[in-house]
Amino acid sequence: MRVLLITPPLLQCNTPYPATPMLAAWLKGQGIDVRQVDASLALILRLLSAEGIDHMAAGLARRRGNGATAYFLEQLAAYRTWVGPVVRFLQGREPAVAHRLARLGTLPEGPRFAAMRRQELDEDGALGWAFGSLGLQDQARYLASLFVDDLAAVVTVGLDPAFGLARYEERLSRALPSYAPLRRRLDGRGTLIDRLIDELAAEVWAADRPDVVGITVPFPGTLYGALRLARGIRQRSAAVRIVLGGGYVNTELRELAEPALFDEVDFVCLDNGFQGLDGVLRCLGGDGAGALVRTFRRLRGQVRFEDHDAGPPPHHGDLPPPDYAALPLTDYLPLTEMLNPMQVLWSSQRWNKLMAAHGCYWHRCTFCDTSLDSIRRFEPPRAARVVDWVVDVQSQTGQSGFHFVDEALPPAQVRGICREIERRGLVLTWWGNLRLDPAVDADLARQMAAAGCVAVSAGLEAFDDRLLKLLEKGITVEGSARGCAALAGAGIMVHAYLIYGAPTQTEQETVDSLDRVRQMFRQGLVQSAFWHRFAATVHSAVGRFPECFGIRLEEVPSSFARNEVRFVDDLGVDHDALGVGLRAAVYNYMHGLGLDEDVRQWFQRPVPKPRVRRDWLRRVLAAAPDRERPGRAPG
Repeated sequence: MRVLLITPPLLQCNTPYPATPMLAAWLKGQGIDVRQVDASLALILRLLSAEGIDHMAAGLARRRGNGATAYFLEQLAAYRTWVGPVVRFLQGREPAVAHRLARLGTLPEGPRFAAMRRQELDEDGALGWAFGSLGLQDQARYLASLFVDDLAAVVTVGLDPAFGLARYEERLSRALPSYAPLRRRLDGRGTLIDRLIDELAAEVWAADRPDVVGITVPFPGTLYGALRLARGIRQRSAAVRIVLGGGYVNTELRELAEPALFDEVDFVCLDNGFQGLDGVLRCLGGDGAGALVRTFRRLRGQVRFEDHDAGPPPHHGDLPPPDYAALPLTDYLPLTEMLNPMQVLWSSQRWNKLMAAHGCYWHRCTFCDTSLDSIRRFEPPRAARVVDWVVDVQSQTGQSGFHFVDEALPPAQVRGICREIERRGLVLTWWGNLRLDPAVDADLARQMAAAGCVAVSAGLEAFDDRLLKLLEKGITVEGSARGCAALAGAGIMVHAYLIYGAPTQTEQETVDSLDRVRQMFRQGLVQSAFWHRFAATVHSAVGRFPECFGIRLEEVPSSFARNEVRFVDDLGVDHDALGVGLRAAVYNYMHGLGLDEDVRQWFQRPVPKPRVRRDWLRRVLAAAPDRERPGRAPG
């Protein structure tokens, strides 16, 4: 039985998503003939080509151009000439072209270049402040990335407003209690992106002619692309069986009751996919429906959920290393879209994605989907096993850069991994998600840095002690600041995940949190951050017990997706308006701007004066025990 695993459009184009490599490696171990296709990467490369430029121009010729689209049509020949060299340069195939790309005025300069010229040039019109006199490759990569962003903007503004470089039809799929809008979109008149997906479906089918197609749907911005691919493959073979799974499916479709979805797919599998896909293959191989595990199918016009006992899922430590060698690794497209060191780190090269442990060792945060298997079932393999995976994947890819995609790297396991890396004399560069646990101290930070850690992403969340306690984050504001200081002292960059609009959060608490964040940026303890609007999900404690958090849910009947639930907080704070100011503030802080100014300037209406002392952070760090005091923080 031939199996094809597909990553659908659209995802980050600099590195492979790890779902299909993990599944492919496990299936190969079961003796299955399996192949992989990254349709997300294939779509982007098809768009960023001379032929793609021609398709864009043909579509725009029938419309009235303005702004980005008008400029694109004026400079069509230049875009067509440069798109190939730019893509090959970004892929690392033509480094010499950097000498031309780094000169401002070489490439056609659309809206993204105009914004850069307004904000980021030196007095002499150069980018020396960011790249110095020798940062030729980096400067060329930045300008080449702006060129790509301009082309993406042409598609979004002029041809398909649902398009983004790392998502497609995300708004449609984010909250979808009924399948009807998605069905109408699939049945409607296709856009340029739709036609490219249809072409990919035809080529994928012709190249492999699989018996079973498995499509992972990790995020809302991949759902439409997955179903479009499924429909295109189905049109070429009534016999092929199509299976849907992935992170979006696991969280949003657990109460699936919409038969129409099964016009496009045959099975929808929940959770990690190993048992679900194995059950489907055994079912198709003759074992019948009794082999299905946590799987939806349509039977006599109705959706039926099958969950037959298959024992425990494979232990995470027993899994083989992911199979990345089967993917076109040299085709990925690293970008540098923002001159911020943390943003550059995660998008400007290809990273080997690896999961050190299954689930979350804390799994208590009240806003997190702690009732789901992906969070609740915590399985940390031995450190030596994790480093075995690292060595294998490094051998496959020829790359020593790793991104650990765990929910939160367990500090005890991290210590073991660091010791194992040093024991084997490996030279690695890695980063990952880290909870600012009290165990994250200067000693652990030094150990991580010595083993190759260069950055972490960490949740500061609401960054207010009352709210952190309500959210059962298990950390404090001061403890988090000391953890970030320990990491900074070891030269490890920090990206902070921040939350606003939490249940019962006041306007004053929001302003105070922003001022603490400002001080963290100013001291060099945080290099990057993003404010996420708080979401109540049905799989979290907040969604299951809203009365304990002072809110009321506004449930919407659903036959399709159900995860995020709107809620009412009687405080009546306008969190949407506050969010605009919060995002503006951290965007400027990431560029080193406004760090000494009153945080109230970022909001479009009056807000309370922050109650946080101007020397709050200095006092917190001065009060730390000697062993926790950091060294000099970077810039």
